[in-house]
Amino acid sequence: MDMTTCLKSLLLAIQQYRGGRTAQNAAHLHKQVEEVSGLKCDQLLSSGQALPRECVSGLVELAGNPNTSPNMTSSIISLLAQLACDDDSREILHSSYSLTSTLASVIHCHSATPGEPLVLQCLQVLQKLTYNTRIFQSTNYIHELIAFLMTNIQSHNEDIIMPCLGLMANVCRDNHSVQSHIKSLDNVKPFYRTLINFLAHNSLTVVVFTLSILASLTLNEKVGEKLFDAKNIHQTFQLVFNIIVNGDGTLTRKYSVDLLVDLLRNPKIADHLSRYQHFSACVSQVLGLLQSKDPDSAAKVLELLLAMCSISGLRSLLCEVVFKPAAPKLRTAGLGLDGGRKTETGLALVQWLSLPVEGAESCSLQALQLLNELLEEALGAESVSECVLRFVEMLLPVLLGLLRGLEAAQGDAHLRKQCHRITHVTSLLLILCAEDSTRCLVSRQVSTQLCLTQVESLLSCCHSNSSFNCHPPGSDNDLSQVYADALLKTLELMSKLRQQVKDMETSFYRMLQDQRIVTPLSLALTSHHRERVQTGLSLLFEATPLPDFPSLVLGESMAANNAYRQRESELSVKRVAVQEGPPSSILDSSCGSSRSVYCLADRIQNGLELQEQVKDSHVSDIIDVYEQKLSAFASKESRLQDLLEAKALALSQADRLIAQYRFQRAQAEAEACKLGCLLKEAERRREDLQSELSGQVLEVERCKADMEELLQHNGRLQKDSEEHQSLKGAYNALLNRFNESERLLKELQAAHISLTKQSDTLRKNQEALTLQHEKMASVLEEREQEIRSLRADLQQKNSDITGLRGALRAEEEKMKEKDQERRDLEETVDVLRKELNKTEQARKDASIKASSLEMQKSTLATKLKQKEDELNKHSSMIAMIHSLSGAKQKNEVNLSL
Repeated sequence: MDMTTCLKSLLLAIQQYRGGRTAQNAAHLHKQVEEVSGLKCDQLLSSGQALPRECVSGLVELAGNPNTSPNMTSSIISLLAQLACDDDSREILHSSYSLTSTLASVIHCHSATPGEPLVLQCLQVLQKLTYNTRIFQSTNYIHELIAFLMTNIQSHNEDIIMPCLGLMANVCRDNHSVQSHIKSLDNVKPFYRTLINFLAHNSLTVVVFTLSILASLTLNEKVGEKLFDAKNIHQTFQLVFNIIVNGDGTLTRKYSVDLLVDLLRNPKIADHLSRYQHFSACVSQVLGLLQSKDPDSAAKVLELLLAMCSISGLRSLLCEVVFKPAAPKLRTAGLGLDGGRKTETGLALVQWLSLPVEGAESCSLQALQLLNELLEEALGAESVSECVLRFVEMLLPVLLGLLRGLEAAQGDAHLRKQCHRITHVTSLLLILCAEDSTRCLVSRQVSTQLCLTQVESLLSCCHSNSSFNCHPPGSDNDLSQVYADALLKTLELMSKLRQQVKDMETSFYRMLQDQRIVTPLSLALTSHHRERVQTGLSLLFEATPLPDFPSLVLGESMAANNAYRQRESELSVKRVAVQEGPPSSILDSSCGSSRSVYCLADRIQNGLELQEQVKDSHVSDIIDVYEQKLSAFASKESRLQDLLEAKALALSQADRLIAQYRFQRAQAEAEACKLGCLLKEAERRREDLQSELSGQVLEVERCKADMEELLQHNGRLQKDSEEHQSLKGAYNALLNRFNESERLLKELQAAHISLTKQSDTLRKNQEALTLQHEKMASVLEEREQEIRSLRADLQQKNSDITGLRGALRAEEEKMKEKDQERRDLEETVDVLRKELNKTEQARKDASIKASSLEMQKSTLATKLKQKEDELNKHSSMIAMIHSLSGAKQKNEVNLSL
């Protein structure tokens, strides 16, 4: 059976079971649910068809009904879990059908027996449904669900602890209202203690769930500061990276990546990670996961790397890890995902770029975004390394291979994915064009024909797509906006390369004068995205001077877009979601047709009775004619009956939509009341802040006066600084002189030591001379006595000189002897005079050297002065000796006369 037939049978079985909860209807419904579960249900909800939505609405209603049997509820939940196969389907089940509230109500009804398979099944589906989904605190049964989770997390049932932890991690993540509710509970401290005990659990999945919950609840509190302080954070990093690389499976790796992404939002933890010594090794191991074939693991790894790129301190480290020396040319074996040997780090990213757009488009786009961030960081450095240039040279053929023509025959979804990829590829090429060295590499490989083919195919798709004028202009989900983004990025690339590539400038200006460029350019200029407006303005600046540029048509298109957007905003307030009341004319016509058929059958019956009586020969012909008419009326009646059933289904769907609308309206009113209270609180806080602001204004004025004083003081400080600089120069000069003086002092001290040694030698010589001088003094005294006696004899013998001639001769002989002795004495005196001169000269030299040592050698100078006095005495004595010797010579002359 095909999917449509199975869904119709399922919808009929749901209606029958809703009308009568008999065992037969329950068995029939269970059978239909099992049949639909056996079919492929991928993207069934996101297709937008009415029949699947009606079936899902009925199933959710039955699952939330307490009167439904547990077996039936379990089979329905299994089918709904099978339908939630992608992100869009999970979002539809969560927001449009309130499946989260329904499953929470089922858990609440069976909260007394948490070990039941139905409760475990609901927890597992809820964990799958609420992953990366925001849950409002006003959701039905959310408080009961939180209480159930906290109670069972603190229990000792190992089977239910893990799904409860996973669901609690989903509910708490990025949800401040739920976090505030949990923190306000009375049993939150025992809950924290239980979670901290789980950190020593032997299951890595339990540890990751626990860390995720603690990070959501306590990261900015005292408990979180103790858990994630500088002492423990490096162990946490090592644990998380080990789980990411060697985790229990894809689920554990996903939650580990989410945990690390949440931790990186804290500036302190991000700073600790930037200084983590094993960061490069851990990132290299994480990048190794990109070589696997699992798109889910690769998507989470790329998400983690993109989160790291948002931190400036980590972006440069990532560049060092990714842009390691790669091969100059990309080998075919290196691009394969199933290569036998380990590829290099940068090639792992290129692997996901070269994959087809179907199946792994999120990984491809994430890889392009990551390369955008990393290359922008690497090319923004002062000098581009050779490793980056080689990587860019290897990357360019792969990027240009992705810029192939669009395949319009494969549907809008495929075109949307291709256009997103083209936009990211051209953005990456524009980043490469920002640096001269990489722009040369791009210009050598990008051709004019490639850009022209790309622009022509995008323009053709823009104007051939029927949805181009069916959606609000500028909507992010509008296919026309996706085409416009890819087209304008390609034109911007042509603008960057128009001077380097042959014929690029001519083709660029020709494309700007094309009439078809008006609509994408007007979409960019009227967009609410800053980047789109800037791109549109840059192209408009280039196109305005051109002679054939359709500026008037562009203005009309922009005005039409603005008017359409304004009309849509006005109608969105007045638009009614569901129109009530079935078309009564169709029902009346159907009833009339049925009555006419019955009247005709009565007439035929009466005619047949009459014909039996009259037995007309033309009765058989008349009967054939009426049988044909009857068959035509019967077929018409069956078609009307089908139409009536379809309208009844539409009516029931409208009733359900009305009920959902009323429920959502009640929720909106409750939220409006809460917002009103919050608004009053905000007004009160605004008044408080206003008073604080006035105080701050006065404080600012005082700060301005203080600033002026500080400026004046700063001027004085500048003068002082100049004086300080001059004094510093003088100080440096004095310091140089001091160093020179110290050097001279050391030299003089060495000279002083040598002079001290010489002084000791001279003192010893002087002592020896003193002894000799004393001996000579004694000899001189003896000679003086002899001279006195001789004088006495001369005086006595002057009277009898004549008689004593003989005696005189004897005396002359004695005088000769004395003369000989005198000559000996003179020689001795000459020797002493020479030694005295030498001593005098040494004394003078010692006096000159001692005077240069100033007051430090005063003791030595005193001693030397004493020695000088003694030497003077010696000199006087020698002079006396000279005088005596001179007198003796005169006496001898007189005697000779």
